Amino acid sequence: MQAPRRPTSWLPLSLTGLLLFGLSAPSLPGQSLGFEDLATLAPGRTKAENALWIENPLSARFNSSKSVVVADLKGPAVITMIHFAMPQTLKLNRDVLLRMYWDGETSPSVDVPLVDFFCDPAGLRDQVNTALVNKRRGFNAYFPMPFRRAAKIELVYDGPVAPGEELWKIMPCYSYVTYRAARKLPSDTGYFHASWRQEGLLLGKRDYVALEAKGKGKFVGWNVTVRSPGRDGYPVDENEKFFIDGEATASVEFQGLEDSFGFSWGFPESDNLFPLTGYFRFLKGAAAYRFFTQDAINFDRSLRVAIGFGVNEDPSFRRDFSKPGSTLQLSTTVYWYQVEPHASLPPMPPAAQRAPAPEEPFWPDKEKLPAAAELRDRGVKLYLLCGRPGKELIYAETGYGAAPQKGYAWNGWGLPVYHARAGNDEASILLTVPQGAAGLVRVFVIDPDNFDGGRQEKLTIAGQEFGPITAFQEGKWIESRLGAGQTAGGKVPVRATNLRKGSNAVISIVEWVEK
Repeated sequence: MQAPRRPTSWLPLSLTGLLLFGLSAPSLPGQSLGFEDLATLAPGRTKAENALWIENPLSARFNSSKSVVVADLKGPAVITMIHFAMPQTLKLNRDVLLRMYWDGETSPSVDVPLVDFFCDPAGLRDQVNTALVNKRRGFNAYFPMPFRRAAKIELVYDGPVAPGEELWKIMPCYSYVTYRAARKLPSDTGYFHASWRQEGLLLGKRDYVALEAKGKGKFVGWNVTVRSPGRDGYPVDENEKFFIDGEATASVEFQGLEDSFGFSWGFPESDNLFPLTGYFRFLKGAAAYRFFTQDAINFDRSLRVAIGFGVNEDPSFRRDFSKPGSTLQLSTTVYWYQVEPHASLPPMPPAAQRAPAPEEPFWPDKEKLPAAAELRDRGVKLYLLCGRPGKELIYAETGYGAAPQKGYAWNGWGLPVYHARAGNDEASILLTVPQGAAGLVRVFVIDPDNFDGGRQEKLTIAGQEFGPITAFQEGKWIESRLGAGQTAGGKVPVRATNLRKGSNAVISIVEWVEK
């Protein structure tokens, strides 16, 4: 008996990719790569369009222009693969954009730094391996990209180098776009879209928004970076929220950044690049990707995708990441299919603003240190910022000094006081002063993270005890006036002792004031 005609025979692909990524899903979406169709002699001719290399016209190279149309195609057809060769320099950053236009539209459906499109944020990686994009001495994409009348793919460079030989050397040096003609595309076939965003924000105050799409479509993947510029560490307690068709509460919400990409208890120590999910280090932060091939998120009217702390998350996250100096920088590339027209993509920042933020602690805020004149006016002879990286002793007049005795340096809080000398049992510092000096020792302690429900400690200054000190989340100054007899040896010990099991003791600022 003759087998029934395949309902997908119109497909220009041997892989059933368009059903996988179109607006209508097969009965088991994403369960097969479609290799069983490789032997099917489907209609439609495969073609390829070349650009950028020296064999191509000047109009298709960066020798004569800062923008190059690498493919100008007539439909109906489906793009099956896009390849870009690395520049002659074998380096590429976010200075060049990848833009795609379908069926004569004037607003791009794809507007992404080329490197980020291929899951290589800022172009820092040598190799990327995923099911749909990869990189190794070249960039390759396998998303099916159907169009009915026309497709235009363009590279746009908006950096400082003028068109010519030098620009050609730093731009992709060759490209090809393969596509296959189709007799007709079903009415429910979606157009491919991709959008990039980057923002530094206080995540405790508002969510990061990765996508605001209008129309009917389906979300099929993204890559995300998160970092605290200039500082080690980053939170992974953010939720990934998908608000479908205008809903006020996300109906899809993953609890934990690393969990949404298939990991747990933080991202792993080593890179892990799987076909559909993966993670790797990004500067001092993290980058991750996920493709939703089996669980694409459909929407009929709109989709809003955001990253932020959950409603029921520990309130300390919102508090801590609302403070000055706790800015996080996130970037995202989002991939989706939808019917046209689409909502305009967000304006693309100029090239210089697309680079990752510099590795400056507390970017974009700055640590404010007191000037020497200000300290002298107050009668300060010694000013110590305990645990501060780089330099702890900010000011000391002749005969004054300080040295840590017990504990370790900590600098993981936010501004204005982000540092401490800490110890599980005790933290101690030995001050040096002129023998017989009289003055006021002022010690500042703070518990900004309310560690283990709130630190409790005792402070001892030259034998004088103060405490127990509790409820100092906003900080407390402890003062001890010393006379000549207490400084006869020229040494003044300052010690914080932990009074709560499982917590620790901290000292953040010590100053000697002559009064």
